[in-house]
Amino acid sequence: MKKILILNGPNLNLLGRREPTVYGHRSFDDFLDELRQHMEGRAELTYFQSNSEGALIDRLHEAGFGEVDGIVFNAGAYTHTSIALADAIRGIETPVVEVHISNVHQREEFRHHSMLAAACKGVICGFGLDSYRLAIEAMI
Repeated sequence: MKKILILNGPNLNLLGRREPTVYGHRSFDDFLDELRQHMEGRAELTYFQSNSEGALIDRLHEAGFGEVDGIVFNAGAYTHTSIALADAIRGIETPVVEVHISNVHQREEFRHHSMLAAACKGVICGFGLDSYRLAIEAMI
């Protein structure tokens, strides 16, 4: 069974309340319970969310050398700005899949470029919360 860390960045703690027309009405905690049931027997899921770039880097460093088999990472707005997160991903051994709930290419132009994508194994976006499941399936 694969061990997968789901790592969420800034403002994703507000899912279900923040811009529901873009991100939906479900909280991540509710979705995570369902996702764990769906992945039972195939993947053990752990979860970490922070609004702090440094805390996300620290968690990547902790998990990135064998603690988990893969990392599913929604860096939120840091996706478009953080060289530090890209360097952290490049510096670890564990593969990372970048995910986004919305199709970032249908949104504002500044969201069209990811600073992280080139450091990641792959990118999945635009499938709502199901983007996380798709990334986990790819890791398995």
